[in-house]
Amino acid sequence: MGSSETTVLITVTGPDRPGVTSALMTALSRSAVSLLDVEQVVIRGRLTLGVLVACPHDPEELQDQLEDAMASIGMHVDVEIGAGVGRGPLPTHAVVLLGSPLTAHAFSTVSRTLAQQGANIDAIRGVADYPVTGLELMVTATGADNGGDRALRTALAEVSTRENIDVAIERAGLARRAKRLIVFDVDSTLVQGEVIEMLAAHAGVEEQVRAVTDAAMRGDIDFAESLRQRVGTLAGLDAAVTEQVAETIRLTPGARTTIRTLRRLGFACGVVSGGFRQVIDPIAHELELDFVHANVLEVVDGRLTGRVTGEIVDREAKATALRRFAAEAGVPMEQTVAVGDGANDIDMLNAAGLGIAFNAKPALREVADTALSHPFLDAVLFVLGVTRDEVEAADAVDGGVRRVPLEPAARA
Repeated sequence: MGSSETTVLITVTGPDRPGVTSALMTALSRSAVSLLDVEQVVIRGRLTLGVLVACPHDPEELQDQLEDAMASIGMHVDVEIGAGVGRGPLPTHAVVLLGSPLTAHAFSTVSRTLAQQGANIDAIRGVADYPVTGLELMVTATGADNGGDRALRTALAEVSTRENIDVAIERAGLARRAKRLIVFDVDSTLVQGEVIEMLAAHAGVEEQVRAVTDAAMRGDIDFAESLRQRVGTLAGLDAAVTEQVAETIRLTPGARTTIRTLRRLGFACGVVSGGFRQVIDPIAHELELDFVHANVLEVVDGRLTGRVTGEIVDREAKATALRRFAAEAGVPMEQTVAVGDGANDIDMLNAAGLGIAFNAKPALREVADTALSHPFLDAVLFVLGVTRDEVEAADAVDGGVRRVPLEPAARA
């Protein structure tokens, strides 16, 4: 910008309609200004358009021309002469707020907490209006080294609990949009309920098995030992029961949308579970998953023996599977996402680039990068910066689910 030029910030507001930007730029072109920056946002049909220009002549003359031009199409214009040039520092963090409802009081508490932590909100956009309301805040946090990150996360986690909303925070920048592999736990994450309890119901030992499951998910009992105890109660059960359970199992709301959208984005998708391949494989095939790792129930003469074959998929094995999936997909670990609900998911979430606790037990919430408490799996998309409008637009273009043939049981 030349020394004789004056910076001018022009803000146009009014009902969104075709031709507003064209009319503004036509008016500006008559004054031979240079564009320095342009931003536009539309909220519920109301337009706010900001343009920063360098003006080589009398800026008050420019102001008169703009006011006349905008008034002719029913828009309001504000002109600030001598506005500062430059965008300032890039945002350091993305903060996603999810609530049902997301109240003004909760948002006020979040914004006040950010200010207390030395963080400034640079931009806000809506990412969802159902099944939850979601807002994404791009934030610049001063001095946000590792210690600053921890303090910011801790402060926002306290707000999340107090205001009954979900608050997810990630480092902003290219790394946030570079995720390429996502792995889900199955029971109470990708599907509703615990598969082993459904099997136990057929053997008449559901309550006994549920008590052991709850203790394992809280971390009160070693998972491998808990699995042996629970599977042992199934000895003698007709193996055909696994097919019956697979047919009646219900996916978590939003699961199909989440997997479908992530595959469109180029993600490799998989599951790793302390459950059983006999039940999980049909689901994996239906959802076109790329990777599956789970326990296998031993069957002899058409009946369950009460044992599993091979190594038990426990807490450590889940993290190992995630690393193996990443290696096979050619994805660095920092570009992976893991989603789970129980204590046996701790190592997997810690190993992933982003660990998401979904309706999780306290042991997992304490170590996860972010925690979601609403029963809709598509909230994972909003955390990743995908908006509800983008999901629906993609569905409209593709006409619904896009099928890509895979091997019958995916990869082990």
